Amino acid sequence: MNGKAPWRASNLMIRPLAVGERDALAAVLARENLPRDGLDDASGLFWRFDSMQDVPLGYGGIELHGDDALLRSVVTLPPARQRGIGSAIVTVLETEAAIAGCHTIYVLAGAGGLFERLGYGVCGPGRVPRFIAGRGPGAAVVMIKRLAP
Repeated sequence: MNGKAPWRASNLMIRPLAVGERDALAAVLARENLPRDGLDDASGLFWRFDSMQDVPLGYGGIELHGDDALLRSVVTLPPARQRGIGSAIVTVLETEAAIAGCHTIYVLAGAGGLFERLGYGVCGPGRVPRFIAGRGPGAAVVMIKRLAP
């Protein structure tokens, strides 16, 4: 944590990204070798997360699919890493999904790491929803978390 207190969602300025404002997110995802497909789809909800001093810290989004959501494009910018910002971003996105009526949230990620620490578990192959099948890089693992009712 670099000697600093971890970030909380309440410490973030959250700015929704309109479809026409997603070029910066696409550029960040390209630099990080993360998928950029679907950013122009109006069904995806994306946000930029800034410090209280308007310094960009990261991005993230969700896709809503009925009672389910897909967490996507979660990225913390390099100067802001290792300070708990990724966890704070995921907390905000989970809250947005719950407000939208979702009970389950999925993510395509590398095994372990941030999402495992936040309560996500590996989703069995027979339980992967159709809206996720065939998406993401080949090494991605589908992870799942049940949201509180």
